[in-house]
Amino acid sequence: MLLIRNCRVFDGVNSALRENATIAIEADEIRDVSERPSAAPPGAVALDAGGRVVIPGLIDAHFHAYATTARISALERIPPALRAHQARPLLEAALLRGFTTVRDAAGADAGLAAAVDAGLIDGPRMFFGGRALSPTGGHGDTREAYEPCGCDCAVLSQVVDGVDAVRAATRDELRKGAHHIKIFVSGGVASPTDPIWSQQYSDDEIRAIAWEANARRSYVLAHAYTAESIARAVACGVRSIEHGNLIDAPTAKAVAKASAFVVPTLVTYEALAAFGAEALPPSGIEKLNVVRAKGLEAIEICRKAGVKLGFGTDLLGPMHAWESREFGLRARVEKPVDILRSATSVNAELLQRPGLLGTIAPGAKADLLVVEGNPLEDIAILERPERSLVAIVKDGRIVRSSL
Repeated sequence: MLLIRNCRVFDGVNSALRENATIAIEADEIRDVSERPSAAPPGAVALDAGGRVVIPGLIDAHFHAYATTARISALERIPPALRAHQARPLLEAALLRGFTTVRDAAGADAGLAAAVDAGLIDGPRMFFGGRALSPTGGHGDTREAYEPCGCDCAVLSQVVDGVDAVRAATRDELRKGAHHIKIFVSGGVASPTDPIWSQQYSDDEIRAIAWEANARRSYVLAHAYTAESIARAVACGVRSIEHGNLIDAPTAKAVAKASAFVVPTLVTYEALAAFGAEALPPSGIEKLNVVRAKGLEAIEICRKAGVKLGFGTDLLGPMHAWESREFGLRARVEKPVDILRSATSVNAELLQRPGLLGTIAPGAKADLLVVEGNPLEDIAILERPERSLVAIVKDGRIVRSSL
């Protein structure tokens, strides 16, 4: 048993902290959260938090474990075994930043998740979706305009066209253990041949994918920037909108009415702007400027409409080091408690694990962080995890602690 005493608890939902609390952990589960001090049973490990704030382990709902280089097109030249070894430090660094769970948003597979579960990689718990589905010429089609090759060789995505083909591809990813299915319904920044405003996948194709996912009690997440693509995706059964930078008020209301989620990823645009030509083709710079300028406004629009906002980062290669900077960017337009909810309990609901992840409560997974300072007052302290995270616990195991 592990006891964390003398702490102030943010449970992932309530803005008020529980004072002078003791968290009792047995195996990988939180057994009790109480203000009643108790003696440690024989063999128990007791940590004194010294009055510090304890929060649930963080969840990054838009992670790319196999995006091990800044240029997505270069991934196809990396052997799979090497790519898996390159993913390891990305995952282990994420855990040390306090992210005890990640949702991989294209590419990761059952093998990588199994390596984490077996302890071969000391990284976050992983929810994976296999390769994303893209139409020809869509955001997941990494070929340049002059490349005639029709082969399906992308690492993060697969090019699939037509209702029957997308239905079969969805079934196959679910067969291979996917927790969700990722699709592209608008243009993207890093892809070479699709304008941001382009509409990708027909309504019939999206509905077929969503039906198959729902039939397996799974769901669909869609890369979507424009209001038109977002509205169409949600109307066709998509549950999670990724990015959403160009959303408008009527569309945000439609998303809220459908009980769908939007997962902003502000930090990736800042990182891409800094890396510039190293990460993007020339056409990508122009597209980046369009969506980067609207990210904060999109969050304000969604908050006003009552949309459930998740927390994601969408970083590539060395840009993964920027993961924690998402907190400070979101703080420009949001309250710290709302950002923390996004990164904990809201993301847990998005992952279909409410009450099990993203919270500190009896019966939940024992994922928690002991923080130096109060993130409910200054969320930016989480941007410096090497200083602010005094202890990291995942599945009841102490990953790191200076207590």
